[in-house]
Parts: sequence; structure tokens; C-alpha cells
Amino acid sequence: MNTDRMADIHARSFTVPRSWSATELDSFRMDPKVITITSENGFAMGQVILDEAEVLTVAVDPDARRSGEGRQLMTDLLAAVQARGVTRVFLEVNVNNSAAIALYRTFGFSDSGLRRGYYAVGDGTSHDALLMQVTLKAA
Repeated sequence: MNTDRMADIHARSFTVPRSWSATELDSFRMDPKVITITSENGFAMGQVILDEAEVLTVAVDPDARRSGEGRQLMTDLLAAVQARGVTRVFLEVNVNNSAAIALYRTFGFSDSGLRRGYYAVGDGTSHDALLMQVTLKAA
């Protein structure tokens, strides 16, 4: 998937937090610590540091949601980080994104904290970020 398509999907998927530009996505893709998994209508990115990883983003085209692509992207991302020796994976998610939270819980992610007011909204308000983590078996 080309970066312009990724940026379009990200823009259609996120307003809070703000979406990433093609330039930002290119920067992530060039980083050797970042794993990018793509599908026809979405992508997931994670950053590996030693035996830990952070899910940077998971985005599925809104017109293709509820098709299992998000689940497959997470499955493939977790397998890829596990193959690199990762045993703990972290992420943050907008507390209002109940679909994503439910998906992450199916992979064993549990709540590990809360960042109050973390995501700025254009109207001057903010949303909290839920911190989640999961422990993977050693590869």
C-alpha cells in the first residue's frame, strides 16, 4: 500500500487524535524499529524497542470496517513483534473508541493507566487516553 493511500485511510479514521500526513507515515516506514502491516483497506504500525513494542496506530478504511481487517492487522502485527523477541506490547487509545478497546481486549490487552486530557480536540476540549498492555509468550 502506498503512503498516500495510508494517509487517506488515517485521515478518514482519526480526527482525535489528529491524523498523520503521508510525510509522517513515510518517516515511520523508514525507521527500522517500526513494523508496518498493510491490507487492502488498512494498516497497522508498531515500534519495537528491545523486548517491548508500542502499537503506534491501527487504521481501517471506514467503508471496510466490520470485515475482520482490523483483527487481522492486529494478529499480524502482534506476530511480527513477537518474532522480533517482544514480550510486552503497549498502546494508548481514545477512551471514546469503544470498538478499538473491545478489539484490543480480545487480544488480551488490559487497562494499565489513564492519561487525562491527552488528546486535544479542535473545539478546545480534550479526551482521555486509555493505556493498555499485553504480555506475549517468548518466541
